[in-house]
Amino acid sequence: MKLHYSLPAVKCTMNDESSTFNAHEYRNKMQALTDLLKLMQLDVAVYHNAKVCGDWQINEHEIGQTCFHMATELGVKLHIPDGGDYLMECGDLVIFPHEIPHTMKPINKLSGPQQHLSFDSKLTGVGMLCGKVNFKHQASQQLLSALPNFLIIKNNDDTPWLAHLLHLIQHESYQTQSSETLIINKLSELLFTYALKHYVNLHASEIGILALYADAKLNRAIKAIHATPSKQWTVEQLAKIALQSRTSFSEKFKKISGWTPMHYLTWWRMQLASSLLRSGKNVWSTAEEVGYKSEAAFSRAFKRHFHFPPTQANKRP
Repeated sequence: MKLHYSLPAVKCTMNDESSTFNAHEYRNKMQALTDLLKLMQLDVAVYHNAKVCGDWQINEHEIGQTCFHMATELGVKLHIPDGGDYLMECGDLVIFPHEIPHTMKPINKLSGPQQHLSFDSKLTGVGMLCGKVNFKHQASQQLLSALPNFLIIKNNDDTPWLAHLLHLIQHESYQTQSSETLIINKLSELLFTYALKHYVNLHASEIGILALYADAKLNRAIKAIHATPSKQWTVEQLAKIALQSRTSFSEKFKKISGWTPMHYLTWWRMQLASSLLRSGKNVWSTAEEVGYKSEAAFSRAFKRHFHFPPTQANKRP
């Protein structure tokens, strides 16, 4: 499946403050996804942040790597073999969950040799921000496998967070000559995170277990599981939190995600357990923290899920 947002772009200037964005309200709505992203411990590293001048073309950086590109000044033509041609104007963002072949070139052809210069250069060029995303937790596979081959998100009134982050990235890019600053990396991490939330919010019916996070009622139950994973949850308790009958809750949960509520509960506990064990916690305290009353029961569940015992968790890559 391939996704392209074709909404009209808005003017891209550093001083544009025409949109209002309630970040607190947005975070509350997507708290469950935030929990998952926090668990995955994503790490964003910008490998290119410069003005590209001359007659240039940029190709894929690392096939299979999770990455993103954004034109921070002017715009580019994006070509994806078997995926189409797209016009990416200033502030538009493309994400590749697993990078595939593609090329980018300026919308208006430039002359001269290809050069990658600082943003204070007087030469006409396209500002390009490119970064790669690494995940320290295997739970990332549930997220990445649910996404399309690529996402193109337009900088417009429906994505005010994008405009605000773009302005901060532009400001920081003019403040320093280095493309590897801590601030640029952190802003890019926010850029990637908000983009995923935006996609989940708009495409709930297309994304497997992530659809649970976008459903208002089911999300209530998911948030309860995330908040207290050690509680001995029953389907009846979770259904009550979701303001549904046990039958309706179970059927909707399975229809949307393909999982039962107890399947999700076990999966979430195992993801937490893996993180705790990798951080140095012992097996018994980890078992207790994720809701198991005996170390033996926890060890069996962990090995069934990951195919290796919990004592080996902190030795795995």
